[in-house]
Amino acid sequence: MREELKLKGRLPSLVRAIVESYARTREINHLAGTALPDRENIIEILHIMLEVVYPGYFGEKGVDQNTIEFHIGAEVERLHRLLFDQVSRAIIHECKRLGRVCTFCEDKAEEVAIDFIARIPAVRDTLALDVQAGYDGDPAAKTLDEIIFSYPGVFAITVYRMAHELHHLGVPLIPRIMTEYAHTLTGIDIHPGAHIGKSFFIDHGTGVVIGETTIIGDNVKLYQGVTLGALSFPKDEKGNLLRGMKRHPTLEDDVTIYSGATILGGETVIGKGSVIGGNVWLTHSVEPGTKVVIEDPQLRFANPSSKRPKKARPKRRRI
Repeated sequence: MREELKLKGRLPSLVRAIVESYARTREINHLAGTALPDRENIIEILHIMLEVVYPGYFGEKGVDQNTIEFHIGAEVERLHRLLFDQVSRAIIHECKRLGRVCTFCEDKAEEVAIDFIARIPAVRDTLALDVQAGYDGDPAAKTLDEIIFSYPGVFAITVYRMAHELHHLGVPLIPRIMTEYAHTLTGIDIHPGAHIGKSFFIDHGTGVVIGETTIIGDNVKLYQGVTLGALSFPKDEKGNLLRGMKRHPTLEDDVTIYSGATILGGETVIGKGSVIGGNVWLTHSVEPGTKVVIEDPQLRFANPSSKRPKKARPKRRRI
């Protein structure tokens, strides 16, 4: 009781100090009066998308050919309503942020919502190839059901495919919220701006990073801990980062990259059919069909009573 009285007595001054801090840190305030997209609603949109993309696996169970059209119709109507509202918020906020006069923002949101829904069949075609690539690339997988239900790589790729479509349609904020939600759940960080081809599979997945300007061809497989990142961040004469440049590598078709490998740079191209071994660090291009590995270190055993044993240093080599 005494502590409550102390708090009540100090509460006005504490609140005043917090509010006064807003004037010093305007860059992390949003007091413009426009409604921002709602993260929980965006996650709900993702769940509806999963139900529409993988009918019978997520959401309503027991749907069959006789009821599927009615059920999906209701879900698509709900998806449209939520997506229109959140895209409207994102576009209006972007206009205000850039100092633009917000005209036809709701018309644009309506157009985006309809265009996105129209793209779902094509996204499903691509995801079917991704799921099959997961099954074909992992002998531990017993069924496609197991891939869809439980593989974090397939979940992250699914969210990426949907977020990428919204990113391609010019929607601000929302695609990144979607992929970061998948990142939180899976440990796989795929920027929605990356371009990824068909039959893509991430095995195990934890720690994978795929940067915004990465380009990945068809039939590519990554293992856990792979980074496709930027080598450097160019700046203008004022020291500001230059955005929109190609900063991340290109992987051509049929490339496999094993765990812990790091590939950096916008000019780095991994040629078709190449294999990059575990823990390799690459900042330059390799020709098609190249295998890049680190030589096995020589193990040296020392008696416990001896002094410090010398450690063999691993050497890089290209094959």
